[in-house]
Amino acid sequence: MTSIEVVQGDITQLAVDAVVNAANPTLLGGGGVDGAIHRAAGPQLLVACRKLSDNNGVRCPTGEARITPAYNLPARFVIHTVGPIWGKADGKEAILLASCYCNSLDIANQQELETIAFPGISCGIYGYPLDQAAQVSVGAIQRSMKPGWSLKKILLCAFDEALFDAWKEALKSSKHI
Repeated sequence: MTSIEVVQGDITQLAVDAVVNAANPTLLGGGGVDGAIHRAAGPQLLVACRKLSDNNGVRCPTGEARITPAYNLPARFVIHTVGPIWGKADGKEAILLASCYCNSLDIANQQELETIAFPGISCGIYGYPLDQAAQVSVGAIQRSMKPGWSLKKILLCAFDEALFDAWKEALKSSKHI
């Protein structure tokens, strides 16, 4: 049985099999969670990201995910995913955001990982409303859960209290838990 837990803190400090990076399509670092993960992982992460397939600067299209080693992080891997920018995805924001969570979980399961930590994908500069993002993410995670998969614990790591509260409420109101 897989558990879903909400924690508040710095995702770069979590000793899990994989942390998910709320990245931009280039995977070359940025601000927010992306910048924090790149700084904490060290310069090798940038080198690894540059080696990923590049289509005119896009190494990871919105909604998809890629995996690299985590280097100096306490995690073993970084799963990079690109969330939608609120109001800029032709009404497909929820579908693309759900895909970020589902594709990240698929990669974790393919790698037979047991623990994964997610930040609030698209909840920073990409402007996704927290309550809606929390509902989409919890729903996508619960729909992705499969009997016999490797994941034992999914952490939702909120950097601030507002996202922490939104995720707690989404879990509480969920019919699946």
